[in-house]
Amino acid sequence: MIFKSPTRLAYQVSAGPTTERFLRGILERRILGLRCPECTKVYVPPRGSCPTCAAPCHEEVELPHTGTVTTFCVVNIPFEGQLLEPPYACAHVVLDGADVPILHLVGGCDVSKVHMGLRVVAEWSEEPTPTLASIRYFKPLDPL
Repeated sequence: MIFKSPTRLAYQVSAGPTTERFLRGILERRILGLRCPECTKVYVPPRGSCPTCAAPCHEEVELPHTGTVTTFCVVNIPFEGQLLEPPYACAHVVLDGADVPILHLVGGCDVSKVHMGLRVVAEWSEEPTPTLASIRYFKPLDPL
């Protein structure tokens, strides 16, 4: 037997010092990462230690708002709880100077124009909040 019922789960997340610095940066429209002292990889969002070397990361790096789409998915099918109207594109964006991608939206263009290697720039919301949603989406750097 299957029983469908709305469920609500209230929870509170406490940010540690590394995440807190990152989120404070987002409020200032700055994207901050941390560099590993051993392998020199830059992680965004920052991590307290390198997942490759296990070395503690302390060197803060401010990254530009530009990057490259490395892979993407166009969502065409609506689903329950969806916040955006299809079609829209989700992509892994490697910011210039970073070594790992962040998952975000690509907007400001027709989804059929999104492709791997697309150069993009962050489009910030008017009033930032301490989340990555302060970046509304990444739009093409050059007109398509």
